[in-house]
Amino acid sequence: MFGIGANLTQTYSSLAAGNTPGLGDNFADGSGKTYKFVKFDNGSGDVAAVAGNMAYYLAETGAATFTVTSDLSDSAYIGAGMFMSAPADGEYCWVQVTGPATLTTALTAGADGNALTPVGATDGTLDVSAAVTDAICAYAVDASEKKIILACPL
Repeated sequence: MFGIGANLTQTYSSLAAGNTPGLGDNFADGSGKTYKFVKFDNGSGDVAAVAGNMAYYLAETGAATFTVTSDLSDSAYIGAGMFMSAPADGEYCWVQVTGPATLTTALTAGADGNALTPVGATDGTLDVSAAVTDAICAYAVDASEKKIILACPL
């Protein structure tokens, strides 16, 4: 876990030991929310990060290297968390991985209580899980208000 006082909306252009969090560091804020420090890649579609939108692990190596994207077509279809800021391509930032959250972009589909996944969604959001093989990363609390409970992998 990262130390007290993480600036969750801060982005970083480079990492410096002792001055920035480390890739994959987790921070629990004491209110039931947990965050992970990741690197952003805008993907081949050049899809920008938006605070309050979902981040997905980059295909193949993203989970191992803590690299996320907003470009669903370049993802592994595994939700990494919700952006707390809008990093530029190659920058580092925090994503919320657990706890209550409100998305900026509406769910592709869903009703209260539904399990949610990137599979079938559009960039930046989630869709209802239709198969037991989907990677569930959240649950709809109030689908019409974009309120969810995140349950992304730590």
